[in-house]
Amino acid sequence: MKVHCTSYILLLCLSVAFSFLSGCSSENGIDAAFDSFKEKLTAKDFEGLYLLLSEESKAYISEDEFLERYTNIFNGIQAEKLKISKVDHDEKEDTIHFSLEMETAAGKMKMTDYQLVLTKEENQWKIEWDESLIFPSMKNGDKVRITTINAKRGKILDRSGRALAEDREINTVGIAPETFDKSRREEKIQELAAILDINQDVITKKLEANTNPSHFVPLVDILPDNDMLPQIIGREEEGILVYPKQSRVYINEEAFGRLLGYIGEITAEELENQEGKGYDSSSFIGKAGLEQVYEEVLRGQSGVDIYIERDGKKISSLARKEPQNGQDIQLTIDADLQKRIYDEMKGDTGAAAAVHPKTGEVLALVSAPSYNANRYTTYITKTEQQQREESGYADEENRFTKLYSPGSVFKLLTAAIGLENGTIDPDVKIAINGRSWQKDSSWGNYSITRVNHQAAVHLMDAIQFSDNIYFAMSALQLESDRFLDGAKKFGIGEELNTGYPFPNGQLANAETIDNDILLADSGYGQGEIMVTPLHMALAYSALTNEGNIMAPFLVISDKQEAKIWKEAAISPEHLSVLQQAFTAVIEGDGGTASAAKISGVSLAGKTGTAEIKASQTDESGSENGWIVVTDLDSASLSLAIVLEDVKDKGGSKAAVPLAKNILSDYLNQ
Repeated sequence: MKVHCTSYILLLCLSVAFSFLSGCSSENGIDAAFDSFKEKLTAKDFEGLYLLLSEESKAYISEDEFLERYTNIFNGIQAEKLKISKVDHDEKEDTIHFSLEMETAAGKMKMTDYQLVLTKEENQWKIEWDESLIFPSMKNGDKVRITTINAKRGKILDRSGRALAEDREINTVGIAPETFDKSRREEKIQELAAILDINQDVITKKLEANTNPSHFVPLVDILPDNDMLPQIIGREEEGILVYPKQSRVYINEEAFGRLLGYIGEITAEELENQEGKGYDSSSFIGKAGLEQVYEEVLRGQSGVDIYIERDGKKISSLARKEPQNGQDIQLTIDADLQKRIYDEMKGDTGAAAAVHPKTGEVLALVSAPSYNANRYTTYITKTEQQQREESGYADEENRFTKLYSPGSVFKLLTAAIGLENGTIDPDVKIAINGRSWQKDSSWGNYSITRVNHQAAVHLMDAIQFSDNIYFAMSALQLESDRFLDGAKKFGIGEELNTGYPFPNGQLANAETIDNDILLADSGYGQGEIMVTPLHMALAYSALTNEGNIMAPFLVISDKQEAKIWKEAAISPEHLSVLQQAFTAVIEGDGGTASAAKISGVSLAGKTGTAEIKASQTDESGSENGWIVVTDLDSASLSLAIVLEDVKDKGGSKAAVPLAKNILSDYLNQ
């Protein structure tokens, strides 16, 4: 009896031990299965993950379908840095509860209600799979969608707050093929092509490329105020449709095209260059002008919504990142002045810049010819394309940032430098014989010519009648170092921190001028001097701002304030002399810019003709005509205009009436 009891107890202990070991083995097997699942999913090893599925699950979804679903979904939402954590283990049902965290296109996503159900097959724990192991709320047939929530691009505003560029509604004109093709198809194609000013084959090709007759075929986008719209709207029964859409819209004027620039669809190269900045293949990006310069400020950050779709309807959002709209920028540009200058220059080729002498605000930057920036977000008509081809695509060059030889408008600088260094005495007359001159015989056949004929010339005469010889002599008296140092006081050769990229300009190709002929030519604005219209508008602004040049700026901000950039570019003791001399150019008898005179308004300025030719004897070269004018009374405007190829238009005189009309209109407002 005693032995029997002992045997019974031993058997009972062995049974308990076996049961305990069996339970431990089972639990450890489940943990190992979970660890394998965790390892494969976090590594996005979907092939390895499929091998962990039960036979029943493999019958439910094939390996190809499984790989395709996971790959498409996880790549589509840009899933990275997956992290799985066990929450609970339901031993009775062999179910492990876990959470999943990951970085996605919509930011961090975390879900805590996953359930990993396991079943034993041939002493191995296998996963019972369904769509809830992709996302807990998913069911068979569901789809995971990711949509971009577009951010609004910031507006570009003029100084008064008027929108020059903004996101708003335009219209898409297109065709409903099923209805359109029922009657008068060719006749309507011809009519539409004439209305839209496009080639008929553009419409035909788009219709032929469409494979589904029930699909809308877009043709072109047009602005809401387009004159074509009344001829198209209300013709749905003919299969001609107009739908609204959001787009970038620009002020409907050519005057602003080169300044504003435009946006366009991002290219593969641009996308590669902007990697990591939130762009994708459907993004738009600034291509030119302010849109390109201020891309980072204007564009904003698009939002993303990742959600589950069931039977074509959104049932739940998995993650969402709200869009961050771009910032507006407000310019110092006076839109009315910009348009007025362009209207005066229309038909010419050239550039203009206007600044406020007392603040440094850039009031206008004009390039002619320009373009209406809306053509890049709508379309280019056949007529406009033909005009562009005939002009050699002249509107593609931005001329207000182009460097030009200044010609005689540079004489203000030479005069100021000579007065400052004492090499010019405004009351002393210099004897000059004839209309050509050379320093000595070392110049060979080279000589400097002038248009006036006075035998004795002082500073007032030299400025009023634009005497090249006087200023050539003045530059030689200064010698290279003093001439260059004095010109640099006007900012020539320095960076213009306007908020828009401008070339620095130059006084010579090298750091010094070691040639007498080159120095003499530089004295009257030829030689190797190169400037933009903005450089010259700033230089002349010193005449009406106590000799100082303000730091130019284009964008208004809370941190921006008027400050002096070049103090005493014109010394105060010489300011009145130069004001009087350059006023005589406009108001004096025989002044080269007398046609710019405005009754009751005191203006100081200068004309200039810059010769563009290969040698002194070259008669086939072209000429650029300048005028720079500043208002001495209200000190509210300094304007520089350069017109290209004016040789057959009266030289610099071609620019004079433009300046008068602009100033008269602006100052009388």
